[in-house]
Amino acid sequence: MRASQFFFNTQKEAPNDAELPSHILMVRAGLIKRLGSGLYTWMPLGLRVLRKVEAIVRDEMNKAGALELLMPAVQPKELWEETGRWAVFGPQMLKITDRHEREFCFGPTHEEVITDIARAEIRSYKQLPLNFYQIQTKFRDEIRPRFGVMRAREFMMKDAYSFHTDFASLDATYQTMFQAYGKVFNRLGLKFRAVKADTGAIGGDGSHEFHVLADSGEDGLAYCDTSDYAANVELAEAVAPHARSAANALMQEVDTPKQTSCEEVANLLNIGLDCTIKAMALIATLEDGSTQFNLLLIRGDHRMNEIKVNKLEGLSEFRFATEEEVRENLKCPPGFIGPVGVGAHVRVIADRAVAAMSDFVCGANKPKFHLSGVNFGRDLPEPSLVADIRNVVEGDASPDGQGVLSLCRGIEVGHIFQLRTKYSEAMNATYLDVNGQTQVMEMGCYGIGVSRIVGAAIEQGNDDRGIIFPSSMAPFALVICPIGFDKSDAVKLAANQLYADLLAAGVDVLLDDRGERPGVMFAEADLMGIPHRLVIGERGLAEGLVEYKARTSAEAQSLPMVNLAAAVLELVQLELVQKVA
Repeated sequence: MRASQFFFNTQKEAPNDAELPSHILMVRAGLIKRLGSGLYTWMPLGLRVLRKVEAIVRDEMNKAGALELLMPAVQPKELWEETGRWAVFGPQMLKITDRHEREFCFGPTHEEVITDIARAEIRSYKQLPLNFYQIQTKFRDEIRPRFGVMRAREFMMKDAYSFHTDFASLDATYQTMFQAYGKVFNRLGLKFRAVKADTGAIGGDGSHEFHVLADSGEDGLAYCDTSDYAANVELAEAVAPHARSAANALMQEVDTPKQTSCEEVANLLNIGLDCTIKAMALIATLEDGSTQFNLLLIRGDHRMNEIKVNKLEGLSEFRFATEEEVRENLKCPPGFIGPVGVGAHVRVIADRAVAAMSDFVCGANKPKFHLSGVNFGRDLPEPSLVADIRNVVEGDASPDGQGVLSLCRGIEVGHIFQLRTKYSEAMNATYLDVNGQTQVMEMGCYGIGVSRIVGAAIEQGNDDRGIIFPSSMAPFALVICPIGFDKSDAVKLAANQLYADLLAAGVDVLLDDRGERPGVMFAEADLMGIPHRLVIGERGLAEGLVEYKARTSAEAQSLPMVNLAAAVLELVQLELVQKVA
């Protein structure tokens, strides 16, 4: 591509609403342009990047045996009512009405549509397994769109759905897709981790997320350096500690007139935060419509994990108690509540770490007082329930017993699910087995955030000069920067010839033939993340040399003009091989 025939709209200043490096740099480099809240136009330069990501995703899906189709973006209400998701999916679903007052949604996902296809077209076990995928625009009405394409309302997604006769077949495809995702992200040149994850609103059983590692990531990840264990912090198991030690102190009241938090109490008593217990009052609505008052106990230096709590019996839908409810049930204001002396109507749930504590400090259920030297079995009954209800922390034992956990941040770019029969049962998607009997299909679901990958790659690769794209997804693999292109016939001739040679060799090359000053050409190439740069000038031509510099190299080097195209092709291909490795 010749720069004079392309459209560039780089900017020197960052947009006012941009927070993350990816948002700032994508706007400054001219990859995207904002239309409205969470809505972006992919400009020609950005679309080149997006299409390269799409091509790799599509290639690996095809190799994995998935079949591409394209489903409508607008979906009828009736399908979503069959699965019960029309009412429960939430306000992020954009609902629309046509001229005949029929209701539709702009698809946030396509489980209902693909299941409708399967139940109409699949009749026999001989047709299974099948795996369909599409790369298509989705819309989710984010309550607070931000971070550019990282949390946009409209985005590009690859979603695949598989259908099977039994779980063994589903699991085989699930593993195939797991491997295919690894190949996608390796080919894209990204540092990533696959982690066990919660199934969330999609539902189903087994689930893995794929995260691009970046300090700006919204998701916390837990992993073990000495094993393959990795999980989202929301799902990572906090292993039960060793048995409780013997009690050494007597329970006594401690005057804490202004100390309402574990941190303040620990500082006052000059003890470790891990010697304190924080109590959280939750209200749960039971099946008969009545409410249950729950007191959750977490070690002072730990944080409650709401997803884990949601999975406990009777707490699938809970809320935090109001101050009035706390006073009514514990006869005490918040800030001083604890598990000692509570009534039988209070359900006490202790985290595993709390259940193993002795001589701990907790609220006294008395204004301006806490208790020290508290022990289960002596000063209060054992908890009604002991469960894993906290987030793991750095140094926790790995659930697989192979070491300890470390934490990092990640950006979710892929998610795969074993849906099982959640949607096929609801929508009566069945087939006839070998005995002619009707059976419900097993299903899998596999998503990749295609547009989000671009933002995640920039979060992982950037510096003070701009974007650092892997060669596999850069808008151009190489840029030729001729110095004095519009003033020197020798430079123009050499640049045009090299451009033609590189095109013929299959290099995705940009020739900057605009006649710009070297500083402008270099700055824009670095901002746009072009991995390789060749500089042609009269002085170098006189010596039979051109200047070569990789985007990530501190110094440039000289290359001979002889067989230059072959040498450059080797450099570009070598980087691609190294990225995949």
